[in-house]
Order: sequence, then C-alpha cells, then structure tokens
Amino acid sequence: MKATWNGVVIAQSDDTVVADGNHYFPAASLRREYVTFSNHRSSNPVNGEACYYSLLVQGELKADAAWYYPNPKPDAEMLRDRVAFGNGVKVEL
Repeated sequence: MKATWNGVVIAQSDDTVVADGNHYFPAASLRREYVTFSNHRSSNPVNGEACYYSLLVQGELKADAAWYYPNPKPDAEMLRDRVAFGNGVKVEL
C-alpha cells in the first residue's frame, strides 16, 4: 500500500493492518521529512485516544492528515506503532 499527498509518497508498505476501513502503516514506513506536529487529539471508544500529525509537502500544509494511537486499548493493540491517513491523503495499492 502507498499513501500519497500533493504528488509525494508519504508512506509505503506491504505490511498494513486494516481497522475501521483504514490501512494502518508501520510507523517506520512514514517519511518523517514530510511530517510535522499537530495538537489535535480525538477519542475512539474501541481504539483509545488518537494523536495526529500534519503534513508539509512542497510548501503546502495538510493539517491533521495522519493519526496514531500511542496507547491503544487492549482490543486495538494491533494498531500500536502504526499510522493511518485521511483528510485527502490517497491510500492505494
């Protein structure tokens, strides 16, 4: 799977976990040079509290475009150290 935004590959891996209709990429596959901090947080009753990243690609900022669960609930442990994408990031084979 490959996650792209603004013409750039943000993450790519053959090892994704699908949960809630999203592909969760290994955190190590994330191209950190395009990732920037976000203060945004959200809560999911099954997975736990999500933290977010924003993306900065070719001078354009895409706020809160990726999320991860630093301390997932027990039933969502498979999401630990993984990142999912939304907010206009294309995820495809």
